[in-house]
Amino acid sequence: MRIRLWPFLPIAFLAACSDFLSPVESTPEPSEYEFNYWLLQRTYLYEEELPNLPEKGDSVQALYAALSDRYTRYVEPSKSEAATESRNTSIITGDIGLEYLENQEAEHPLFVYRVYPESPAARAGVPRYGNIISINGTELTGPNAYSTFRAVFSQSADIELEIAYDGETKTYSMHRESIYAPTIFVDTIQGIEVISIREFKPNTIDRKKGTYGELRNHLDSTKSDTSVRILDLRGNPGGHVDQCIPMADLFVSSGTLSTRSWMTFDGNGNRTRMETSTKAKPGDPGEAGKFVILANSGSASCAEIFIAAVRELTDIPVAGTTTYGKGIGQSSWNTIAGGLATITTLEFKTPKGNSYHKKGIVPDYTCTDGINIACAKEVIEKHFHKPLKKGSRNSHAQDSAILRISTPDTTYSGGAWTTNLLF
Repeated sequence: MRIRLWPFLPIAFLAACSDFLSPVESTPEPSEYEFNYWLLQRTYLYEEELPNLPEKGDSVQALYAALSDRYTRYVEPSKSEAATESRNTSIITGDIGLEYLENQEAEHPLFVYRVYPESPAARAGVPRYGNIISINGTELTGPNAYSTFRAVFSQSADIELEIAYDGETKTYSMHRESIYAPTIFVDTIQGIEVISIREFKPNTIDRKKGTYGELRNHLDSTKSDTSVRILDLRGNPGGHVDQCIPMADLFVSSGTLSTRSWMTFDGNGNRTRMETSTKAKPGDPGEAGKFVILANSGSASCAEIFIAAVRELTDIPVAGTTTYGKGIGQSSWNTIAGGLATITTLEFKTPKGNSYHKKGIVPDYTCTDGINIACAKEVIEKHFHKPLKKGSRNSHAQDSAILRISTPDTTYSGGAWTTNLLF
């Protein structure tokens, strides 16, 4: 149900029977510009900039461009539905559900790194770590193998991959479709379990509980694991607050997970500031485990909320480099004309009341020779005084950049006339 919030006049409830009431002229609907101006005046975090906004105008984009905050933005009505879907879900359109790695030393450099569950590739039986020889009859060799793959992939809805694996070469036929990508991945690298948390979304391969559900399911299934594991948040750009805070709670038994204050409006449409804190609850599956967090300068926003909560309220250390430093968050609104307004409204503090905006979170252990699994492994030995076996590295699991044909948007927003918190 959409509730008209304009012009926020109080409503008087009158007796049903009266001979003295007559209809009044309805208030004209505001223009798209007027509505966005009104919304910014009441919810934009940086109040000192608001006098600079022109009250009258024709271009909503120009209105938003007058603000200094690059996270506050407007999406035109024609693009708002697609933007909302990509921000709230892990859907990848026109894909087969594979991630790839390149090894330029190989004759055919392209390899299958991951096969997404419930995808065309999974149904076709594509093997993980298989070497891709050709796509739709085009052989993939040399330094341009991946760009050739992309070009051929984009030209057809039907994909045939010739893949060599375990001494055999087979052809796998697939049809591109929209798929839900996982946002949690688990691998064993150098003998250590690595739980990669890529982003925080409410609708992923777990349709009901999103990224939180993916992580919770894995922790529930590994309650008896006494080994030290890595929580890899390198390059995690953030996401929904209602995902990252409950996910931090999975590892924290007590304390204030996060405190946020934000600008909003009251029932009369007046600008007002609110504040709330989220408390941890005991009894979750990550509380008894041993973990190290791996982070870098690409760990931002909701990832920093997660990192700060777990680090300050548990014995879980952070390894890597200083994080990005985004201690502000956005609320998202569907507008009068069906556009999408994403406005910076929130400020966040760590459990100990610290601000990390524009500063980042400094790790407990700095990785000097690369922010990688090898560094996290050294931290495990130092922090937990636990010598690790020098077993051989898993020849398949990788600690390097992956390649994808399609990448979902990594910013986030919400639904009609609600204040969905993004970070």
